[in-house]
Amino acid sequence: MRKRRVVATALVYAALLAGLVLTLFPLVWMISVSFMSATDSTRFPLPLWPRTVTFEHYRTLFTQRDLARYLFNSTLLASVITIISLLLNSTAGYAFAKFRFAGRDLLFRWLLAAMVIPGQVAMLPLFLMLKQMGLVNTYAGVVVPGMASIFGIFLMRQYAQSIPDSLLDAGRIDGASEWLIYWRLVLPLCKPILVTLAIFTFLGAWSDFMWPLIILTDDELYTLPVALANLLGEHVQDTELMMAGAVLTLLPVMLLFLALQKYYVEGLILGGVKE
Repeated sequence: MRKRRVVATALVYAALLAGLVLTLFPLVWMISVSFMSATDSTRFPLPLWPRTVTFEHYRTLFTQRDLARYLFNSTLLASVITIISLLLNSTAGYAFAKFRFAGRDLLFRWLLAAMVIPGQVAMLPLFLMLKQMGLVNTYAGVVVPGMASIFGIFLMRQYAQSIPDSLLDAGRIDGASEWLIYWRLVLPLCKPILVTLAIFTFLGAWSDFMWPLIILTDDELYTLPVALANLLGEHVQDTELMMAGAVLTLLPVMLLFLALQKYYVEGLILGGVKE
């Protein structure tokens, strides 16, 4: 019996190791290719490591392809969307969790039902609305659709429900306004789920390709994914250059996730609060 458990444990670890290798290999190869000299990645057999390490492709992206501008655009938009989204989602989620108003439960059910509608379905009417508002080819046109999300409201509402009503009532007895209670009591208690939502929102805004491609027409306003897609059309055979661009796109969000991983895991665990 003990031997069976040992064998079963060994098989589980072997499967996990195989999954780890399959997951990390494309990432490691992408980074390796970005440091290879031109056409090295097309050699046979497929090289795993560069024969000569070169930073030429990264230098080309910043000096000839103006990647710094697109990197700044993506960072600015993702940061603004994340900050506004945290504010709006947290206030709406807190209201649904702790305030009583007519139609609250019905409205929340309708919001949950709307989650099954694919985002692509709303792109055309959303584009037409923003066009009427004069927001096409502006950063505001990129920011507006991401300012709040049903998933974010749901996540914040589920977490806010775990905050004791007695704590909020104590703040009211002490004379604190509802805004002060939200700012001084609710937000600090919601820190784990706020970090989790911030990671989700920032990653989504950073990697979003379709909406910036639709709403932005000026090359100078392009985000990093859109700029790299255009670069692919011009340099479809330059694998090393494209891999360097992919590394620069992936690196900031990887560093962000690693820095906030503790809060992310805590938020996911605590976010599954019962109704």
